Amino acid sequence: MNTALRRKAKEANLSLLEYILKRFDELEEKTQVRRTLFAACPNSITVLKAALLSAKRCNAPVQFAATLNQVDTDGGYTGFTAKEFVDTIREEARIIHFTGPVIIAIDHGGPWLKDKHRLDKLSYAETMKEVRNSFEKAMDAGFDMIHVDPTIDITLPKGVSIDIEVVAKRTIELIAHCENYRRKKGYEKIAYEVGTEEVHGGLADMNVFNRFLELLQEGLKKVNLKDTWPCFVVGKVGTDLHTTLFDPVVARQLAEAARPYGSKIKGHYSDNVDNPEQYPLSGMGAANIGPEFTEREYDGLMELVSIENGLHHEGKIAKPSGMKERLWEAVIASKRWIKWLNDDESSDNFYGLDKNRQLWLIKTGCRYIWENPEVVAARSKLYSNMERNGIQSETIVQTGIGQAMDRYFYKFNLVNVSGLL
Repeated sequence: MNTALRRKAKEANLSLLEYILKRFDELEEKTQVRRTLFAACPNSITVLKAALLSAKRCNAPVQFAATLNQVDTDGGYTGFTAKEFVDTIREEARIIHFTGPVIIAIDHGGPWLKDKHRLDKLSYAETMKEVRNSFEKAMDAGFDMIHVDPTIDITLPKGVSIDIEVVAKRTIELIAHCENYRRKKGYEKIAYEVGTEEVHGGLADMNVFNRFLELLQEGLKKVNLKDTWPCFVVGKVGTDLHTTLFDPVVARQLAEAARPYGSKIKGHYSDNVDNPEQYPLSGMGAANIGPEFTEREYDGLMELVSIENGLHHEGKIAKPSGMKERLWEAVIASKRWIKWLNDDESSDNFYGLDKNRQLWLIKTGCRYIWENPEVVAARSKLYSNMERNGIQSETIVQTGIGQAMDRYFYKFNLVNVSGLL
């Protein structure tokens, strides 16, 4: 994918991501236009396809940020191993003749950040072994970036935050492991992202933020990796699971603090953000968006269900797909929705929750069950019913997702930038 740009990055002794960010800075000096990289969390094959189509439409680079829950050695909930994920992106890009830059990354790679590790109550040594193996398989597959995020420790008492010194130490340990493995294998340079928005009182605090960067710089120097520095540091910039207002003031503070180190700030939970145009204006390097696209996929499928119901009423369909029922049943049975409950909500009775909360939990939980056999079968039946009546099902679903993605490409000043790289 975009071999010419990768060749230029290699000649400059940079990773692909570092080279793109460097070109963004050079273009800013000439045009006074700042740009923020758009990163899509690929929570389904439909989202993956829509992202590539949107990037082609906008002639822009795109990053895929896949968590270990989504893509991993066990297939994750998307069903993709790292190699299958990369191969699928290449195949889908080839099918639509998209030749722009694609950056493939691990998102939130660290101990106990994979749900299965927490549920299985793995020890620190066990979860770290699994994480290191996942990183190795990602590098084998050709990933371009790894987000190193050792900010969770389930061995600590409830309410006790992990020390920032421990976070820095474990971050350095994992980066060193990746670099040793990469160099041993002779792979091209990769980029790194560090930190999280989810340390309670952690990297949202400027003193802790600065301390983390100091510790990271000192620690990498001690292990002879002073030239291996993360492109991105994740910052808490106002957006989280239940808020959609980006805070440009905090973002500028974080960006200024990170700039002397050579890093840019990356925002997570940027879904449905009210003021995306403020990201580049505030100097944000990148932003991750994911659950918003699951919501759009759900809405697209429900649009098809509504059409299907009308066709069935007219006698043009013998048997409806039952798509909505299968989706709700699968999400509820998965129990993955429990992790998103508020403190005052009970997991005893899903249908006892507020109606709006039920719908939100279903929409955000759909990403975990798209590949369940009963859901796959219902979708196949729905699409078949539509296509027998001349309706392009996949186009309708992808269009809704693509419209959401196009908005970020435009607001982040990325349209037609590929030709300038």
